[in-house]
Amino acid sequence: MRRTLRRAILAALLVGAAAPLAAAPRTTVSLDDGWQARIAPSDSAAVTAHKELTRWFPAHVPGSIQQDLIARRRVPDPFLATNEAAIQWVGRTDWLYRRALQVTPAMLARDHLDLVFDGLDTFATVTINGQVALTADNAHRRWRIAAKPLLKAGANEILITFAAPIKTLQPMVLAQKASLPGEYDSAFGDEPKGRQTSPYIRKPKYHYGWDWGPRILNVGPWRPVRLEAWDEARIDTLRVDQDALNDSEARLSAKAVIQADRETVANVRVTLTAPDGSQQQVVQQVTLAPGSNAVSVPITVANPQRWQPVGYGTQPLYRVTATLNQNGEATDTAERRIGLRTVELIRGGGAIGFRVNGIPIFAKGANVIPFDSFPARVTPASMRPLLTAARDANMNMLRIWGGGYYLDDAFYDMADEMGLMVWQDFMFGGAVTPPDAAYRENVRIEAEQQVERLGNHPSIVLWSGGNEVLSGWENWGDRKAFKKAVGADEQERIGAGMAVLFDRVLRDAVLTRSPGTPYWPGSPSTDYEGPVDTDASGDRHFWDVWSGSKPVERYLDACPRFMSEYGFQAMPDMATVRAFAGNGPLTPESPVLKVHQKFLAGEGNERLLMYIRDRLGEPKDIADFVYLSQVNQAEAIALAALHHRSCRPVTMGSLYWQLNDVWPSISWSSIDYDGRWKLLHYAARRFFAPQVIVAEHKDAATRIALVSDAVTPIAARWRVRAFDMAGKPLGEQSAAANMPALSATDVAKLDDATVFAGADANNSYAVAELLVGDAVVSRAIIERGVPKTMHYPDPGLTATWSGKSVTIQSTALARAVMLDFGQIGAHPSDNGFDLLPGESRTITVTSTTSPTALAAALTLRSLGSRR
Repeated sequence: MRRTLRRAILAALLVGAAAPLAAAPRTTVSLDDGWQARIAPSDSAAVTAHKELTRWFPAHVPGSIQQDLIARRRVPDPFLATNEAAIQWVGRTDWLYRRALQVTPAMLARDHLDLVFDGLDTFATVTINGQVALTADNAHRRWRIAAKPLLKAGANEILITFAAPIKTLQPMVLAQKASLPGEYDSAFGDEPKGRQTSPYIRKPKYHYGWDWGPRILNVGPWRPVRLEAWDEARIDTLRVDQDALNDSEARLSAKAVIQADRETVANVRVTLTAPDGSQQQVVQQVTLAPGSNAVSVPITVANPQRWQPVGYGTQPLYRVTATLNQNGEATDTAERRIGLRTVELIRGGGAIGFRVNGIPIFAKGANVIPFDSFPARVTPASMRPLLTAARDANMNMLRIWGGGYYLDDAFYDMADEMGLMVWQDFMFGGAVTPPDAAYRENVRIEAEQQVERLGNHPSIVLWSGGNEVLSGWENWGDRKAFKKAVGADEQERIGAGMAVLFDRVLRDAVLTRSPGTPYWPGSPSTDYEGPVDTDASGDRHFWDVWSGSKPVERYLDACPRFMSEYGFQAMPDMATVRAFAGNGPLTPESPVLKVHQKFLAGEGNERLLMYIRDRLGEPKDIADFVYLSQVNQAEAIALAALHHRSCRPVTMGSLYWQLNDVWPSISWSSIDYDGRWKLLHYAARRFFAPQVIVAEHKDAATRIALVSDAVTPIAARWRVRAFDMAGKPLGEQSAAANMPALSATDVAKLDDATVFAGADANNSYAVAELLVGDAVVSRAIIERGVPKTMHYPDPGLTATWSGKSVTIQSTALARAVMLDFGQIGAHPSDNGFDLLPGESRTITVTSTTSPTALAAALTLRSLGSRR
């Protein structure tokens, strides 16, 4: 009896040993906490200069060493005063990060333990228990380490050595006869002029400085770190391809890439959740082979709801979940939120535009630069107000500029929900790219990872190769000098390398991983169909105004096919200025303002003054300088944007430079770093309105055009009324008009004699208005001279408060009325508007300050009241 029992127990144990253990679900452990950092002992110069930082101190992940040093007050905040120079040494130093990792026997019993870094900036060597596990060289990539062989039960150490980018690359760069042309030379002497290391590294280009941002060479694990445990198989990626879409059905393919370590049979269950919460499922059995397995599961959606851009319908979103089942247990899941829509580029005859769900849509919006010099401190809460402000200003498109980084999913989630179309650049910011195959292979992996991650967002309607790389190679003087210096053979090698990168590598990443989204080789580009950056074909970057010092009226000279960049600078609000500059006396030439003005290496305020003096007169003080710069910016961009819209369908897009700031600065933004709207952003709400009147005065006549984004015709009426400065009417012209759907229509050309009845140009003005029913939906002031020549009277502005609402009343024409609250943080519901004689407007002010303090702080500004 005992012998029989013993044999039974032994047999059971043998059976148990032979049978495979059931695969457990993939588990993820965040490793974002518990990190320490210090200067690398091998960096002898830094060790000598900063002995106190050779000892380990707490470090934040995700983050950068600069953020930790600022928090510990080891370096001053570079955003304040003239502190930028004091932080430069940090990015030129080698650093160590370390973290202890406790591993249990249960963890080691798993088939796989992977250490995953979502972002390492940039040259990083990872060791586990003293053994090199990874050498990374691309801040835009995700890195995965099969760490189980290097781990042991108990305490383990993860060590990351970050090598300073410039120090790593500079010997190679200086050894070259002619180094690749880059972006902006350093102002701090760490790189010789024209010998930049930035072209050779896959790191956010703006870290090296731009003409709107500081030079801060971030170092550190800038995205999350985690440990993943899994058995047998896991879902590596999931995307959902839209194979067909019509009003009756959508045919989709849920495409998963499953990594397996052995041959096994599994089920993949795909669940589609509709916007109303209803669900349908499809289950498919698959045989997995060791390695990477591509699995495609079809699913059909009856009566699909289409995602529409804002202004053209709603934004219904579906959710697709893929579940991997092994031996009857769910071991891994992946999820994508999608929108059903079609996007195609409008091409032919040099045109470029966007047709979404069959509707040709005029793109209205702005360029987006990174939200901060330190990406790790950007949160959904900090991004949302900017996207909301874009939508509220009647924008329908944002271009994510290529010199920054690929944004978090949260940004695109919000864009999906708000109906904001996204023009997404790959991260190339202007520098000529290295021609070697290893560089292209590095970029290939980066591009495929990022398109896999982001490609299902319906908001992304275009992937573009990058910013000004191809146009710079073709047109810029320093590139032409470089080509001459290196000779024909090397020029051909570099040019061919760029063609392979932008026309094959990046295009293939989009075609294979986001097949429903168009690709464009760069901005500006013609998709290799002719010369780039011209009005005749492709998208255009127009900088004759501002950078070229040409008058703003040059915006009226042509109708480009798509204007993807144009801009005009302005000061931020005084509250923002005082926050970084302090309370001392300020002039445009103050050192602190020159440090925060990056155009022309700090001399850009002279360009601001030039345009202010040409159009508006001499500023009286710093507050007047702020006001006049914002008026100039708003009016310049309004002139351009309205002209672009009036050129429809020749022109099909107008994206001004730029929406936001990366730090508190004097720049082209319409919303400053502290989130305060400049007058431009208020103006954008008017000039991007769904229906507008365009009144362009040129050569003693005014062109009147009506623009409508509506998909159905609109019955309307336009009128032009002229007055002298005392408010006396001089005449009126008006007519009924039928505004066709999706159109721009010239309705009149009025000569000055007809409009102004012989009145003196400096003592009269006209008002062009578009009326739908009895409501004035758009208005424009017509002037025959620049504002400084106009004899505007003091408008007698008054403010009457009721809580945090204020009614502004005018007795005469009030041009460009600004509610200025000085150093108090306040957001008026409208600003920078015109008031006709006797008109009033009630404004709601959002502020944490009391109504009494708001009333005491308010200064009402206008072009007439400053005389």
